[in-house]
Amino acid sequence: MRLNAGCKISFEASAPTPAIFMLRPRSGYGQWVTREEYLLEPNPPVTEYTDSYGNLCQRMVVPVGTFTIKSTACVETADAIDVDFSAPYVSAEAIPETVLQFLLPSRYCQSDQLGNLASDIVANATPGYEQVEVIRQWIHHNIEYQYGTSDASTSAVDTARSKIGVCRDFTHLGIALCRSLNIPARMVVGYLYQLDPMDLHAWFEAYVGDRWYTFDATQKAPRGNRITIAYGRDAADVALCTQFGPMQLLDMQVWVDEEAASHK
Repeated sequence: MRLNAGCKISFEASAPTPAIFMLRPRSGYGQWVTREEYLLEPNPPVTEYTDSYGNLCQRMVVPVGTFTIKSTACVETADAIDVDFSAPYVSAEAIPETVLQFLLPSRYCQSDQLGNLASDIVANATPGYEQVEVIRQWIHHNIEYQYGTSDASTSAVDTARSKIGVCRDFTHLGIALCRSLNIPARMVVGYLYQLDPMDLHAWFEAYVGDRWYTFDATQKAPRGNRITIAYGRDAADVALCTQFGPMQLLDMQVWVDEEAASHK
């Protein structure tokens, strides 16, 4: 399906504020960017670079006053995500060097503290894809989705205890549980068609069967039509805006429409 997706974000800066934005999707497996537009008001000088995870990052100094950034893209997406219960566990010595970093504990995904819980969850599952899917289902059925129940400091351990959160928290917990079983896992942020309520979304990928597979614990079943913006170890790596000074978020709008019903 060809989707028109985008976001419009407004800030108020009380001083010139250096910032890094991560809002541009790039073509890759499962998605092809056919066109895009990146608008800034006012329009400060921008430089772009690719970070160590392959994400496109826009670096600028936000001027004093109200600042608006609008990023839109038309993307050809896969209608379904790949599912393969036969995909086997990949032992640590066979994991590619570029993937090894996603096997380690990180700021929000303390996999070294969740081993017992992970072992209990997957007790009867075959190592590999089936273990990850059992984890996904366990989170979907045991963690309550509710806005306003977590914040920027909430970690996977916190969510395992409280059993409540939003997509970011579901994702951190899924990643941490996978890593505790020596399955590499990474965070993904982007757009999901017909997400309700509409917002930027987070899910995770796990490395089994010598490739990455998509898992989303907020959804009842596998769903395609996703647009990836960024990958990382956890939320610290995939922040859509990282600011280095006083800047307040005023408003944020997100949309994902079919090509024939584009956002105005």
